[in-house]
Amino acid sequence: MARDIGVNSLGFAKPPSETRVVVAMSGGVDSSVVAAELKAQGYDVIGVTLQLYDHGAALAKAGACCAGRDIHDARRVAETLGFPHYVLDYENTFRESVIEEFAESYLAGATPVPCIRCNERVKFRDLLETARDLEADCMATGHYIQRAQGPAKAELHMAADPARDQSYFLFSTTQEQLDYLRFPLGHLPSKAETRALAAKHGLAVADKPDSQDICFVPNGNYAAVIEKLRPGAADPGEIVDTEGRILGQHRGVIHYTIGQRKGLGIGGLGAPLYVIRLDPDKRHVVVGPKEALATKTVPVREINWLGDEPFESRAEWPMRVRIRSTKPPAEAILRPTGPTTAFVELLTPEDGVSPGQACVFYAPEGSRVFGGGWIWRGY
Repeated sequence: MARDIGVNSLGFAKPPSETRVVVAMSGGVDSSVVAAELKAQGYDVIGVTLQLYDHGAALAKAGACCAGRDIHDARRVAETLGFPHYVLDYENTFRESVIEEFAESYLAGATPVPCIRCNERVKFRDLLETARDLEADCMATGHYIQRAQGPAKAELHMAADPARDQSYFLFSTTQEQLDYLRFPLGHLPSKAETRALAAKHGLAVADKPDSQDICFVPNGNYAAVIEKLRPGAADPGEIVDTEGRILGQHRGVIHYTIGQRKGLGIGGLGAPLYVIRLDPDKRHVVVGPKEALATKTVPVREINWLGDEPFESRAEWPMRVRIRSTKPPAEAILRPTGPTTAFVELLTPEDGVSPGQACVFYAPEGSRVFGGGWIWRGY
């Protein structure tokens, strides 16, 4: 008589002991808790950590997600809990797929989001393939986002805790990847619950601070990284108004971002001025009044669509969209112009829309994420 086996917590119709799961371990508390919880539930757990940049430099840098200390912490968690752990050298891949594009985007006057590219091109592509090579049934991560089985297919949803939601950084997760991925922390109401689970499992990283910086950008100093990667990138130029009148000099376009007000060095002109556009070809920083920052129509490309119907099956999609990670989704209309391109009409204009940032799509109501794309011209 056949065994009556229900679906386990990862969605497979077999016992946890027969379900292999690779856990992407950064060395932080989130992924460590995922590994500990799955191991405690009886799953066949394998931990994998990526070395993404120079180990020596990493050891000297705290507060980043992939430093050498973090690799050590991930290995220690695996040893404590008794499951295999591997460190994979992805320095070349990371440099080519993430850091080089980051530099080029900045030089082109954009404001890139390298963490999204890392998820897209390294963690959810190459690492996921490694998990398949290890004959894992799925790969689990410590990201705060939810995967739910909808009537048609697996769906991506925002995390239960809005303060921890990472959907902005995971919009490019493809349907094929989503079918294979699991996010065991997405349902938790707050980070306090994660730390409590870490303490319950006796993990040494229970009180480890969250990473804050982009892993290869110490102290958030983007310009210093660009100057190192591209010598001469910080050539000075002119600060001009929207009519082209010269108002002052700047120390390199890479030091400025759209929406910036402070540090322009052009005071005494009456009303405050903001950076509204960057023109790297002319080495111009274009400034204007705050109202000049307002944008209503946003061109988006490289769209990843997670809807149930084909993207171009409708002329318009009512959506909520998020154009920066720190702002809540706002009402918009999404108008496809091709298989992976669209115009997004914001029902309420937003200030400081920047090329290189992501535009992420959400259902008009509820928590579902419908994908997103890259803003390629924000003015």
